[in-house]
Amino acid sequence: MEREEQTMNITYEKCGDYLIPNLIPNPEPEGELRKFGLMRKSYLENYRRGIYSGLLLSGELKKHLLMIQEQAEERFDLLVEQMTKQEGVTEQLKAQDQMLWVRRINNIRVRAEEIVREEIIYTL
Repeated sequence: MEREEQTMNITYEKCGDYLIPNLIPNPEPEGELRKFGLMRKSYLENYRRGIYSGLLLSGELKKHLLMIQEQAEERFDLLVEQMTKQEGVTEQLKAQDQMLWVRRINNIRVRAEEIVREEIIYTL
């Protein structure tokens, strides 16, 4: 068997008396962190420091946050849709009594967000 040797071409930058390697991290995935992604990041930073550091050092943090964000947003939308149907919060109600509709929708959104936080954001 022939063994192929791979050589690493590492460049260095001189800082004072030290040579520092020029390391280039893997590109991060495309996507913007929104509410649920930022909530997950804050939770990991403050309460699960080891997991946060491991994801950060492996370059997987943003990928993880985007995945959690997508799951949380899908769950939130589904919960809001189900709760509005179950509680009869319709466009007809909106036309009849707009303030009542706003109160009910806001209440539903708060409850759905609380469920998402407990089920997805603050779990491992």
